[in-house]
Amino acid sequence: MALLAGCVARQEALPDPSSTTASTWAGPTCPKEGVSFRVAGSDAAMGLRVLTIDMVNCGRRPYTVNGYPSVRLFDEEHEPIEVAVLRGSGSISSVPDFDNPPSEVTLRPGEKARSGLLWRNLVTDATVDATTASYLEAAPAEGRPWQQVPNEDANPVHIDLGNTGQLGVQAWHKAP
Repeated sequence: MALLAGCVARQEALPDPSSTTASTWAGPTCPKEGVSFRVAGSDAAMGLRVLTIDMVNCGRRPYTVNGYPSVRLFDEEHEPIEVAVLRGSGSISSVPDFDNPPSEVTLRPGEKARSGLLWRNLVTDATVDATTASYLEAAPAEGRPWQQVPNEDANPVHIDLGNTGQLGVQAWHKAP
């Protein structure tokens, strides 16, 4: 299984507790890392698929990330799926803004960073079974703790790779 490397994440000093910029996390319990993940949306057209993930700063400190999320995929039995994880769109497709280079993003409490996963649902070899991931895990950067990335409706993800074995990952950027 390929993992994506080359990303840096760090937490900053605690903000002044009297600050009005501190935000309260309204989601489930905030992990010790201070960030939580969720699927923010998906799009599928003519075999090209994009899944958008958000990383929310649910902690009380600014959180800085620079690079790409680390991702790994699992089938419906929670078995790992072998996949080549590419920085940007690679040879999968050319999508505007997907290949923008990484830049440092600092999230205040309550803010979120966004990344996209890109793949094609193609079957190019009849001797190789098509693969579908039902579970996605992500980490803000290499070496950081893994978290399952849930859909907002708590259903499993659906990443139908066909038999391409490739997944493009977009660099973190500030979410609107």
